[in-house]
Amino acid sequence: MLKRLSLLLIALLFMATAFSQNKRIPYGHNDSIGKFYDVRGIKMYTEVYGAGKPLLMIHGNGQSMNAFGGIIPYFAKKYQVIAVDSRAHGRTKDDRDSLSFEMMADDFDVLLTAMHIDSCYVLGWSDGGINAIVLAMRHPDKVIKLASTGANLWPDSTGIIPSYWKGELKDYNNWQKKMPLTTAPDKNTYKIFMLDWLQPNIPLKALEAIKCPALIIGGDHDLIPVPHTVQIAQAIKSSYLWIVPNSGHATLNEHRDEFDKIVDDFFEKPFKQH
Repeated sequence: MLKRLSLLLIALLFMATAFSQNKRIPYGHNDSIGKFYDVRGIKMYTEVYGAGKPLLMIHGNGQSMNAFGGIIPYFAKKYQVIAVDSRAHGRTKDDRDSLSFEMMADDFDVLLTAMHIDSCYVLGWSDGGINAIVLAMRHPDKVIKLASTGANLWPDSTGIIPSYWKGELKDYNNWQKKMPLTTAPDKNTYKIFMLDWLQPNIPLKALEAIKCPALIIGGDHDLIPVPHTVQIAQAIKSSYLWIVPNSGHATLNEHRDEFDKIVDDFFEKPFKQH
């Protein structure tokens, strides 16, 4: 819950800044360009900004596309930015009981097909970073390059810092006291919580399925331990690792200008394996 609350506060802060600096574009509620697509039994909400090579942006747990409000203007200058609300998030409603990263990755695959996009660049933050990795594993033809910041491969105190893990345990116990849940909002919030409590469960060896170049990013005091981020990068054959100094989980906001430039350079330049 701490992770989700902190991310929500960060998203709200930077959404407000983005509004004032970018003609108050209501990312996530821009009805003038917003569109729903029929995707695997749900209506997936998207907004597209800019033109050029397609770039799919995938937000984190409990967020919506407005989490990228601070960086969309930069990337929309040269990319076709596809901002999306993931399943059970934002305006993409889902009343099913279960949720998984594999399910969500398959959603993005079908969405891109529905949008007549053969392949794209992918940028994911937090759970969105996990989604970017899983999408490249399950649907390698859809991903040209991926940049993933703040992702983990398994849900324990080696994949997430112990202090956060203890907070998750407390939140889990609180949820159990509320059972059975009766309202739709509570059921959806619990489903999203359980996504991070039980998942992901990705063996390092499984990352061999990723064929595209990957930029793996983490803050030096991220919610994800630096050694775990290093493990992810080492397990992907064509990868770069960037540990951002003096940064927490919100690398793209805490170091926005540098983040934008490095990710853009990675997407634009030919990949050279070190």
